[in-house]
Amino acid sequence: MSLKADLPYPSLSGIMKDCKSLRIVSPAYAGREGELTATLQYVYQAIYLETIGKGETARLLLEIAVCEMHHIEILGSLITRLGAPPVFTACPPYPVGYYSASYVNYIKSPESMIAVDIAGEKRAIRGYESMLESLTEPDVRAVIARIIADERVHLKALEEIACAN
Repeated sequence: MSLKADLPYPSLSGIMKDCKSLRIVSPAYAGREGELTATLQYVYQAIYLETIGKGETARLLLEIAVCEMHHIEILGSLITRLGAPPVFTACPPYPVGYYSASYVNYIKSPESMIAVDIAGEKRAIRGYESMLESLTEPDVRAVIARIIADERVHLKALEEIACAN
């Protein structure tokens, strides 16, 4: 099963400095519920689940983490094009409110992990959809819409895990 949508990622080449779009998309990069948190949480869970004999679920979560890492790279590049350095903060270009690994949910119950992940993917989708309502630049909107497509694939895979348990 592929854990990303079967669609190409849009080019960032036409995106120019835009403070309004920057403020809208930045929290998805390194905010409390952003891609950095999702990546670290999936990696934590994968390592933990592997050690307790849940290798298949661990591998799936690690694959989702890799896709989320790609989203970090895309959003970091987008933030740079929009006019700020890709610093791990929810509010670039200001060097305040740096990312904290305390945002990761370090729960240890496999069932609870999946439930937390499902809720997180649903929040991510809603957050990105809210961004689309506020964004006016078509190229930026295309990037966010493409990320939503991946998040929907992640949600479906996690729901399948939850149903199998």
